[in-house]
Amino acid sequence: MIKHTLLLAGLGAALPIAALAADNTDNLDNSLERVTITGSNIRASSKAKSNPVQVITAADIAKSGKADLPDVLRSLAVNSGNSFNEQVTGSFSAGTAGVSLRGLGQRNTLVLVNGKRVSNYATAQELQETFVDLNALPLKAVKRIEILKDGASAIYGSDAIAGVVNIILYPDYQGAEAGVEFSRDSSTGQNQQKFNLLAGHGDLDKDGYNVWFAFDSQKRDRLDQTDVSWLKDNDFHGLPGGNLERSVTNYYGSDPTNRFPKAIGPLQDTDYAALNPGKTGRVWAYNPAQYSTLMPAIERYHAALHGSYRLNATSEAYAEFLYGASHASAIFAGPLSLTNSLRAWDAANQRLAPISTTLPVGHPDNPNAAPTPFNTVLFGQGERDKTDTTAFRRLLTGVKGSGDKWDWDVSGLYSDSRLREYAYNFVNRYAYEALLQNGGYSFTDPSKNSEAVKDSLRINTLRPAFYRVMSLDATASTELAQLPAGPLGFAAGYQLRREVMNAGTSPQVLSGTELRPALDLINGSHLIQAAYTELNAPLLKNLSLNTAVRADHYSDFGNAFSPKLGLRYQPLESLTLRGSVSKGFRAPSLPEITQSTAVSYSSAKDPFDPITPGQTVSFTHLVVANPAIKPERSDNLNLGFVFSPTASTSIGVDYYRIRQKDVIGLEDPSTVIRNPQAYPGQVSRDSQGRLQSLTQKFINLNAQSTSGFDLDLSQSWKFAAGKLTLAGQWSRLLSFSKPLQKDGPEVEGAGSNIHGALPRWKGQTSANWDARDWSSTLTWFHTNGYTQATRDDDSDQTSVKGSDTFNLSASYKGFKRLTLTATIENLTNKRPPWDAHGGVYFDSSQYDPTGRAFIVGAQYKFD
Repeated sequence: MIKHTLLLAGLGAALPIAALAADNTDNLDNSLERVTITGSNIRASSKAKSNPVQVITAADIAKSGKADLPDVLRSLAVNSGNSFNEQVTGSFSAGTAGVSLRGLGQRNTLVLVNGKRVSNYATAQELQETFVDLNALPLKAVKRIEILKDGASAIYGSDAIAGVVNIILYPDYQGAEAGVEFSRDSSTGQNQQKFNLLAGHGDLDKDGYNVWFAFDSQKRDRLDQTDVSWLKDNDFHGLPGGNLERSVTNYYGSDPTNRFPKAIGPLQDTDYAALNPGKTGRVWAYNPAQYSTLMPAIERYHAALHGSYRLNATSEAYAEFLYGASHASAIFAGPLSLTNSLRAWDAANQRLAPISTTLPVGHPDNPNAAPTPFNTVLFGQGERDKTDTTAFRRLLTGVKGSGDKWDWDVSGLYSDSRLREYAYNFVNRYAYEALLQNGGYSFTDPSKNSEAVKDSLRINTLRPAFYRVMSLDATASTELAQLPAGPLGFAAGYQLRREVMNAGTSPQVLSGTELRPALDLINGSHLIQAAYTELNAPLLKNLSLNTAVRADHYSDFGNAFSPKLGLRYQPLESLTLRGSVSKGFRAPSLPEITQSTAVSYSSAKDPFDPITPGQTVSFTHLVVANPAIKPERSDNLNLGFVFSPTASTSIGVDYYRIRQKDVIGLEDPSTVIRNPQAYPGQVSRDSQGRLQSLTQKFINLNAQSTSGFDLDLSQSWKFAAGKLTLAGQWSRLLSFSKPLQKDGPEVEGAGSNIHGALPRWKGQTSANWDARDWSSTLTWFHTNGYTQATRDDDSDQTSVKGSDTFNLSASYKGFKRLTLTATIENLTNKRPPWDAHGGVYFDSSQYDPTGRAFIVGAQYKFD
């Protein structure tokens, strides 16, 4: 605590990404222009806000050197943990990225564009989280991003428990500009190219119209584990809790030392004790790194078209169309493993059916005179690959006006996200069963198999999915009366919204043809009606009260009522105090409450395993929806102040506390496996007693709570040669607790990874120097370490270290209409910290494997 306080004070700091204009807008905005700020429907001076809103402008984004929206948002201190990006290549939502304010998950952070909703991604993350894919949204069309760091269900409804990210596009634009950017990671050799275009015409006041078009594209190489020098060997036994990561295969029965006659493919003769202490003998094993993609190859295109037309002196019509297309390709997994847990889908009984991995008598690979179980990997078939092709659309049309008494806006919206996931080189169950029985495939020597035989095993599949949102919105605001201290502001609105989700699977999975399928079947919809109102009352010249209330009705679970009360007090010109209390809710997502069935594969320690008791084993995980589930409810508290003693100094501190009840989730699988008698029918084992599958449904898991505070500090100085700005934004997590199973005690997770990696400190500090045509920024990113909650034994890792990285960016605009930029990301080429239980070396919710990257770009403005 003292260390970070001294560092902050010494730098005069606050705010991230090169002097982002966080909560110091009370000082920076000296105008009295009436605007609508995220978290309110009442137009007022931007100095009169009572909510903690962080503002990131297009200029701030350009100075940061960040390549896309996920990079910008995920680097913020308030995105503290439990969010996913495209590193999670094995999920049902591969190639996507989300944001998680306060560490409460992507499902509790509402993402808007121009204050209106956009479609969630076509499938769910972690089987239950419906979220907006940040990769689908354009960057070039963004004028600013407003981040409301407070609960906002009273204004926006469900999903805003942790806060709101409102991406605001240009309301109008005149002129034209285009730019290119190239980057290369010096450590991994990964390349990226980008292009952008923005053009607009028409003056709304003079010509009566304005129309603009924005386009950007991005192409990036695939990054495999074998491309990273310090990951490709997969040998971490010299690190705390680390091991030599190898996969054992090609043996008869349940004893890995009873191995096939010879090594095939990438197999190596390995000492069993080096992989599993206490064991003896020799085994066949291989390095799985060659079948691991860390970041998919991507090709993305975004377009935005916006038009405004002046109907008369007080009203205008507008329309806006957003489009995003993405192709993400990766190695999904290595060749299929044939083990005693091999399954295929049984659609008739909605379960997984066991598939034999026993060599019949007379099979050329069977050395015995009796049927012999075996374990192998189909190396001869090659790796399995996937390509996710997604398309995002949003069409918004409306009419708005501003008269002497009323401001109003009526709009209609349609938005959808569509996925087509192509899977290549998976295995045909029926061909496999036939070849197993007739001896037509050699498992011990794949070189004997003809191409025709190998091709008979191969299948390619297509998994479709979509999410769709349609809504009608109407809002109006006015000044009801003139009070002694100022106008009494009032706003009201109504929303009718329908959401539909349909995530299917391939015919090969439904027919039982695909071996070891993963599926996430979701088919449902709900209709939402909401009415809301807001009042802003100046009680005194320096004290104002803001109240809001919203009533929602969902067709699937019922009603929700969300009130909010906020106060803003300014005892001095330089000091503003603010606070709010509110109640919020999160409606059960369609995967949680509607018709859904998911099959995935996981691992956990099994104390009852007959071969390796207490060691980590794999199992099949079946998860189903629960129509009786209740919505999550929350109580939010925010208290803070902004102190601006001079025009160049701002200090902001905000405390938050969020407590949710009836949190929806799954009970901890490890707890269920350790206590099967308490969960009858959920744990399934084979005839040997080895864990096969775990069946669960979503339930309400009682309560969870979190608290902490944010620091936003900035200081600037003007010199004859230029302007220096020191800035930084830091978040301190005080508590994050929730139960691991229903009716269980809340378990504290702040500063550990028991509820996902949740470091207590996360922040950024930057120094920006502007001098005539030059601008340069040095940004320091810090993420605190955390306690290792998952330990195999006393010799395992006890804690994960923190991380400090630096970015350096510069721009030059001395040429007419041309701006040149250069950035070095991860200046010191720092590796992410070792996490023995975080996946491949590190925790991907906090870090990525990229090294020092060099980025150059140019932006040209046309006449």
